[in-house]
Amino acid sequence: MTQQPQRRGPRAVAVFIGVGLAAGLMSGLFGVGGGTVIVPLLVLLLGFDQRLAAGTSLAAIVPTSAVGVVSYALHDSVAWIPALILAVGAVGGAQIGTWMLPRLSQTALRWGFVGFLAAVIVSLFVVIPSRDAGLELTWATGAGLVALGVLTGVVAGLLGVGGGIVVVPVLMIVFGTSDLVAKGTSFLMMVPTAVSGTLGNLRRHNVDLFAAGTTGVAACTTTALGAWIATLVDPFVANVLFAAFLVFVSTQMALKAVRGRRR
Repeated sequence: MTQQPQRRGPRAVAVFIGVGLAAGLMSGLFGVGGGTVIVPLLVLLLGFDQRLAAGTSLAAIVPTSAVGVVSYALHDSVAWIPALILAVGAVGGAQIGTWMLPRLSQTALRWGFVGFLAAVIVSLFVVIPSRDAGLELTWATGAGLVALGVLTGVVAGLLGVGGGIVVVPVLMIVFGTSDLVAKGTSFLMMVPTAVSGTLGNLRRHNVDLFAAGTTGVAACTTTALGAWIATLVDPFVANVLFAAFLVFVSTQMALKAVRGRRR
């Protein structure tokens, strides 16, 4: 009974708007959904339950991703067909993830994700994408994109992230895609993924629609700014910034995993 007013009062609205503005900027700059910003801040500042925060974050990502797609499309940085292939796998994966959410240890999931991010951070200093590199579609890459989509959807459903934090580095490192195309393609894939995951979370009452709507609308106002900044940054500098962002995310996940183990 104490949580409901906390999530509806003036302070809560101000927090939703502030979190949305920050998440939108990070989202546009790095091609991620913003859940890595939204989830911890909702838990820390407003006392959201971890699962409710994850579901609310995924719902807020829907409008943010749509704005991100348009922003990157204006710079011809969206691989449309590969994004749709990713989305096919991700939509199914998101349903799997939301089904698994109440059944798996969040501590174990976080440690696994921290390990993945650590490998990505190292790789970002080895593989520097060319701004001219596209995403060539073959039978092999098509199958790889479907598999990546399923993995991304599962992660989205389990951790409340849009999946860009998985897709963007994998497209750059494994598929050799430019950083801008990876980010734009990630945004397009995120739209149906976030919708699918949100529908699953709604059935399980894991979404605060008021919080998601307020946060998502606020995020939309800064997403385009972040995408514009991304086009001005050198690819190596972009990798360094993305690596720093991933260090922040992995540290955040590790701290949650440590606290979860103590409970």
